[in-house]
Amino acid sequence: MASELTVTLLRFGFLALLWVFIFVILAGQRRDLGIGQTLRFTSLPGRRRKKSSSKAPTTTGSQKQQAPKRPSRLTIVQGPGSGTILDMGESPVMLGRAQDCTLPLDDDYCSGHHARLFPQGSRWFLEDLGSTNGIFVNGQRLTRASLIEPGVQFTVGRTVFELRP
Repeated sequence: MASELTVTLLRFGFLALLWVFIFVILAGQRRDLGIGQTLRFTSLPGRRRKKSSSKAPTTTGSQKQQAPKRPSRLTIVQGPGSGTILDMGESPVMLGRAQDCTLPLDDDYCSGHHARLFPQGSRWFLEDLGSTNGIFVNGQRLTRASLIEPGVQFTVGRTVFELRP
């Protein structure tokens, strides 16, 4: 009688342990895939916008306000593929080693889908897609989608990029 009870308890214990193991794996996958996370946009330190005055400039019929022009070229400054220039349009730019990326990189320190540059208004934002080695802007590791100003260099793997007008 005791041995039958012991076997039954061991079966239920093993089943409970198996379910705990499955939930731990699912939680890790959810964290790695970023399911349920929200993106927060920040500008990088050292690149702050000037506060505008409360008085708005008046325009006449012949003067039109022009929106700031968004940078249109992505240049590889250093690393594999140095000197390559990509003319960017209105759609996001995917960076990585995978062949389906907008700009495939021949860089062993780069993930398959490493980073994404995406336009928002007249600016470009850079986002890490969960890469192993990360993205560095001005020597700081990128932790969330951040504004990239023209002329600011950022590193993906061993490749250094710069946005240019």
